[in-house]
Amino acid sequence: MLRRAAAAGILLSALSLPTASADDGGSGVGGPGCRAATQYVKVCARDSSRQQGTGGKASDAKSGGGQKSSPPKCNYRKLDPQPPANNRAWGKHKPGEGKGAVYAFDCPGTLRVGVVWLPDAAAAPAVDPEVLAREAVDKMKLSGPDIASPRAAGKYTVGVPVWLWVHQSPSTFGPNSATASAGGVTVTATATVKRIVWRLGDDSTVTCAGPGTPYKASYGMKDSPSCGHRYTKTSADAPGGRFALTATSTWVVDWQVTGGGGEAGQLNEVRQTQAQVAVGEVQVVG
Repeated sequence: MLRRAAAAGILLSALSLPTASADDGGSGVGGPGCRAATQYVKVCARDSSRQQGTGGKASDAKSGGGQKSSPPKCNYRKLDPQPPANNRAWGKHKPGEGKGAVYAFDCPGTLRVGVVWLPDAAAAPAVDPEVLAREAVDKMKLSGPDIASPRAAGKYTVGVPVWLWVHQSPSTFGPNSATASAGGVTVTATATVKRIVWRLGDDSTVTCAGPGTPYKASYGMKDSPSCGHRYTKTSADAPGGRFALTATSTWVVDWQVTGGGGEAGQLNEVRQTQAQVAVGEVQVVG
């Protein structure tokens, strides 16, 4: 899995670039600031002034699709000579089979550098695969948790267990998959909710690793085995007599270039749903 280089960081990869002089003119990935270590290893210092774009940040909380960003340009250069036949840069491909080759790439917008096999028709694609992954996420139309409990019409009681759980669907919990293509490169992305953070409106927060357990009458007054809460005060003093509840899901998106040397990565997306819950207390008549 390729990781984004940090500001002024150093990339060392056994699959990097062929030997080139430091006065290579700044073209592609062999420009100033790079020095050759071996024939297929190059060390490059990254200039912090080039940090820009959305590169791996989680999206803002929202209940709709993610915002699209302008694709950062990538520089592609065919390696000459090509890596040895046993080099993993070839992925599932072999030298001399099919029309394609191994290219070095440098994406200034996301500070990503590396190598990837590309068919001849995609010798110089204009988009970063990570941008294609985000386009695939847009197609999924991911949304916030579909809250099953607490119910908006329900009335809950101080001290009594509240079972927190959500309905599961591809758009609200996953798994959800989509693809996006450009310049002969296709990326497949799969999204799944990793956790849900519940803010209950009474200054309490509960983090659950899954969708929660659906409640059944046979469970009686038991606490939820996976995701639950007990209110310690009523919502009488809250606006409208109800607590404002927020459920925030964190989606993990794994993406991979299809048939392109195995380049892959991971993104995080955040979605949110709001609800209200009424909490009272048992009145005892003396």
